[in-house]
Amino acid sequence: MSQIKVDTVESINGSVLIVFYTPGKCWQFRIVSSTGGIFGETKIYYTAEAARRTGLEWLRDEG
Repeated sequence: MSQIKVDTVESINGSVLIVFYTPGKCWQFRIVSSTGGIFGETKIYYTAEAARRTGLEWLRDEG
């Protein structure tokens, strides 16, 4: 059974930012766009805040 921990779910300008932790991959983020597309990268972050900041930068750059 996978032990995923969700830290953050934020709605920003119609998109949703999700920050989560998995034991093998540390902290990551995904963005669900207003059209349902899912975006992110396989890069890992050692804190939830670092993943959140990068996700917010992605959203800002796309806006």
